[in-house]
Formats: sequence, structure tokens, C-alpha cells
Amino acid sequence: MAEIQRITITICGDGGCGKSSITLRLVRSQWTHEYDPTIEDSYSVTRTIDGTNYLLMLTDTAGQEEYRGLWATSNLSSDAFLLVYDITNSDSLHVLDYYMEMISLEEEARIDSGRPPPVKMVVGNKCDLQVARQVKSSEGLEYAKKHGAGFMETSAREMVNVEETFGQLIRRVAENRRIAAGEVQGPDAVSKTAALPPLSEKEKEREKRQSGARGHKGGFWRKLKCW
Repeated sequence: MAEIQRITITICGDGGCGKSSITLRLVRSQWTHEYDPTIEDSYSVTRTIDGTNYLLMLTDTAGQEEYRGLWATSNLSSDAFLLVYDITNSDSLHVLDYYMEMISLEEEARIDSGRPPPVKMVVGNKCDLQVARQVKSSEGLEYAKKHGAGFMETSAREMVNVEETFGQLIRRVAENRRIAAGEVQGPDAVSKTAALPPLSEKEKEREKRQSGARGHKGGFWRKLKCW
């Protein structure tokens, strides 16, 4: 039996931005429009990426301000963080500063100890609601670059870029692990991981194909760049 690699992912962001919707789309292929504030839920799901089997351990955390203090230390030990905002709510992007600050401290501690730094992905959800958009794609991308994170826009309702987003996270975690294990050589290997490791030409081409939103009968979707 092929070995299964375990990856822990914490999903964080403001309340109502669609964290749980994204999670349930991945785990159960379902979507609900009802908003039920989450304190913390855990899920697991398997995926095969590039021929390797992965067990994803997902933690869907509370977004409401009164619950942010409950952010457990165990959340910071995750391999990757999905930082979700709502493209129809500009304030939800700024809420990510709170999480970025804590993750940055964890990142520094891991680099100092020679451990792989966490992978960060900024996700602008609800990209199907273009009429109500408040945050431009370029703004989300710039925010992600500023914090050394990847970027993608998703729609949990229309199942746009959900699988692709987690696929990117998995590939970047795997790359970080190879660097930490010395399988990827280079004098600045550690510093590269802090700002996400560069992808191979093959991986770039794959992500270029995947970053396009799935077709919509109204011709509404355009390709969304991922970084």
C-alpha cells in the first residue's frame, strides 16, 4: 500500500467569509447558503496529487472577533494556512492582518529551528458575486505578495478553484519538506521557503491551466491568476 503523507491545514478569516463553505465543498462536495458561526470544526479528507496520497487534516476556525482569542496554539503548528476573505467585504481582507501577525511569529520560530515554514494562501471567496465586489483581484494579489503568500479567488457556491487551491497548498507543503530534508539544494533554500518556493516549469504550466475558473453558461467567468 502506498504511503499516505499527512498535512495539517488551518482555515482562518473573518466570520461570514465562507471558510466553512469552502471546507465542506472540499470534504463533502456540498454547499449551504445558511450562515452558522463556527467555533472550531475538524475534518479529514484524502487527495492524490502528482501520484502521492495525502491525508488532509482540516481545522475550520472561528472568525468572529469575540472568538479569535480561542485560537489554540495547536492551530499555529499547522503545515499550511488558508486565509480567507470575502471579495464583497473589504473589511474582511484587513481582518487577515490579525492572523498574519501570529503566523509570521510562528514562521520565524520554525526557520530559526530549521523546520519547514508554514505555507500561506490568501483566498478571495465569493468570486461569483462580481456585481457586489469590493476587493479587486489585484488588491488581493498585492496583499498576498506583501505577506509572502499564494493567492487564489474561489467560489464555494459555484465550486470554482476550490480543489485547485488545496492542490497548490499540498504541492507547496511538499516542496517545503523536500527543501528541509535537503532534497532541494541551494545556499538560500530556507529563505526561499519563507516566500513560497519557486515552482518548476512543469508545475507552473499545470497551475496556469488550473487557475482559470470553470466555465459558466453566461460567459461570466474570466481567468483568475494565481500567484
